[in-house]
Amino acid sequence: MKMITNVQMARHVFLLVACLFASSPLLAATPQTPLAMPAYKIGPGDVLTVSVWKEEGLQQEVLIRPDGGMSFPLAGDLQAGGKSVAELSAMLVDKIKRYIPDPVVTVAVRQIQNNKIFVVGKVNRPGEYVATHYVDVMQALAMSGGLNAYASSNNIKILRRVNGKVQSMPFEYGDVSNGESLEQNIILQSGDVVVVP
Repeated sequence: MKMITNVQMARHVFLLVACLFASSPLLAATPQTPLAMPAYKIGPGDVLTVSVWKEEGLQQEVLIRPDGGMSFPLAGDLQAGGKSVAELSAMLVDKIKRYIPDPVVTVAVRQIQNNKIFVVGKVNRPGEYVATHYVDVMQALAMSGGLNAYASSNNIKILRRVNGKVQSMPFEYGDVSNGESLEQNIILQSGDVVVVP
């Protein structure tokens, strides 16, 4: 009778496990993809630092006007509102390259004032909140001190203005706090209003 050594046995076990992993979609390794967050959109009140590499006169802080516009030397007046940092940087490069060959433009958000959300109704601290990071509905309710004793927790609405029209999205606090219907707990956008009746 032929004897199988420990090394051969280990090899057989390894090949069997490798075959199982390769053939089973449940056991196969899948790369973890992080949840992509939307790029921050520049808006009125934001303060930007804009600079052009090797150009001393082209470095300044810029305040975004209420109409979303800004001015920068050699580029003139630009619409920055609603643009990401990368989009604004590309716009500036396009405008300045007439005067400076291959300009390297850096745009950085120095102060966020545009990302405002509003929580109104039966919460302990209703008002306007400037969010320096992405905030979901539950986090906004926590920022406003939570629901008060008279709140209708399962009739909350999120109001969002899209292309000049107001959309209303329902939010049931009881479900989300119980770990159900978590898709309701959306990331709020600047200007969103959480209404707690």
